[in-house]
Amino acid sequence: MAKSAEEFPGGMTPGHAWYAVAVLTLANISGAVDRQIFASLVKPLKRDFGLTDTQVSLVHGFGFAVFFSLFGLIIGRWVDSRRRTTIVAVGAALWSVLTALTGATRNYGQLLLSRIGVGVGEATLGPAAVSMIADAFPRGRLGRAMSVYMTGTFLGSGVAYALGSWLVSVKDTPGFVSVPVVGLIYPWQTVFFVIGLPGLLVALLMLTVREPTRTAGDRAKEQVPLREVMAYFRRNARTMLSLCVGFTFSASVNWGIGMWLQTFLVRTHAWSAPKAGLLQGALTWVIGPLGALLGGWLFDRYVRRGVSDAPLRIGMMGAAGMIVFAGLYPIVPSATLVVALLVPVNLFAALPWGAANAAIAEAMPSRMRGQGSAIFQLMVGLASGIGPTAVALVTDRVFGDDASLRWSLATCTVIGMSIAFALFAWGRPAYRATVAARDASRARATSHA
Repeated sequence: MAKSAEEFPGGMTPGHAWYAVAVLTLANISGAVDRQIFASLVKPLKRDFGLTDTQVSLVHGFGFAVFFSLFGLIIGRWVDSRRRTTIVAVGAALWSVLTALTGATRNYGQLLLSRIGVGVGEATLGPAAVSMIADAFPRGRLGRAMSVYMTGTFLGSGVAYALGSWLVSVKDTPGFVSVPVVGLIYPWQTVFFVIGLPGLLVALLMLTVREPTRTAGDRAKEQVPLREVMAYFRRNARTMLSLCVGFTFSASVNWGIGMWLQTFLVRTHAWSAPKAGLLQGALTWVIGPLGALLGGWLFDRYVRRGVSDAPLRIGMMGAAGMIVFAGLYPIVPSATLVVALLVPVNLFAALPWGAANAAIAEAMPSRMRGQGSAIFQLMVGLASGIGPTAVALVTDRVFGDDASLRWSLATCTVIGMSIAFALFAWGRPAYRATVAARDASRARATSHA
């Protein structure tokens, strides 16, 4: 029997709510493709732009992450009081155009600036998506909805790894090609035009999504001052530290693996770049979404059982699985065993991320959810710079040998995920208290409305 519209908050029917998730997921796919394409471009970037591993990781990571994270704070304020669908549509158009323009860069400085622009555009998506989905779904379905949205990260990354590697193998030829208006560029740079421009269709689709009404009892007539949001964070410091810092370490490991896995397979097991990209793409495309959906199913199951610290429990499961499987795959001698271990690596890497977004949505009042999500995004977004750069620095500065990338991956994984596991375990009691206090406050506000 179909669920009644009244069971869905925010003035949404089930159809409207799931359509919003579908379009937001497409936006997430588009952003992930644009973000992760650099994993397939390490070789031509180093050769034609004269870059080191660390410089490539800075373009892929910090050049994107710093502005993605900082602008998220500004955008989070808009999300709490303005039309969220329009914010995402403008952002999708911006990151798509700037990804395409990355193909016109001539040097390292221009490349870095283009990635900064992509980061600014993509900063619109996370806070708006978390806020919209939390307002559109009942709590018992929130984990599933957030996890479907998060499959976009893994689907998009899979496309970037597989399609990007194939395109680079086809386009990485000697000489230059002439592009109208742009002029002469390296053939492999045309990849940016291929993956960037389709995002404009996502921007148009976003304008067809219904805007959810904000949660009763939490509605803000004007922007909540940042100092009030920070005061809420301070009152719930243990909860917020465990969420923000714990998932930052978890994400940093995932980003490090995502950036360097193809290069690891090439350097350590003598695979071709297209073969390595196809494997990474297939695993990310197939296993990643399964892991995200499994995490969402676990979240909703915990909620139905009355377990209020579900996101942190799921985070601990993901971290424990990564310590074992992602700690092992770089150091085993057989490429066949590497492939076998990468299946659970992708499952456990994806497992907690629907729950992570549900956690920040649950822990924050709706009227400051955009800014709360932006602060969470600030922390976790920096992981996209920390992870790849940490691996590169350990390779360049500790081991001093490109062939030691396997040991850098294993070292950074075990350390990062061990810290994440400890933080999630530490934060569970505080998280339960935060959610209980928020529910009580909302009930009082609603009863007096």
